[in-house]
Amino acid sequence: MLKGIAAGVGVLIAILALGWVVTGNEFFLYKVFAPKTEQVRRGVFEQSRAFNEGMVRELENLRLQYLQVTDPDAKAVLATTMLRRAAGYNLDDPIVPADLRVFVAQLKRERLGMR
Repeated sequence: MLKGIAAGVGVLIAILALGWVVTGNEFFLYKVFAPKTEQVRRGVFEQSRAFNEGMVRELENLRLQYLQVTDPDAKAVLATTMLRRAAGYNLDDPIVPADLRVFVAQLKRERLGMR
């Protein structure tokens, strides 16, 4: 009788230990592979049409605002914002209009000339 209870408790402990190992293993696998998966997902997103069209639209809107503003301080803020947004984007992508590329290059030259 005592051996049966001990065996039952042993089996229960073994099942709990196995569950703990499996759960820990899932966490370990997630911890290892989640950053890589997210990096791939981000790369795919940045190559998507929606991202590229949205970025071009945003840069075009910033350029339009820059051209409409007369206050030099506001122009400086818009130029900085536009250059920061454009810095992380591939302006050589065929979806980017040539005039936008030229405008960003001109802003870069102006900003470098000011320093």
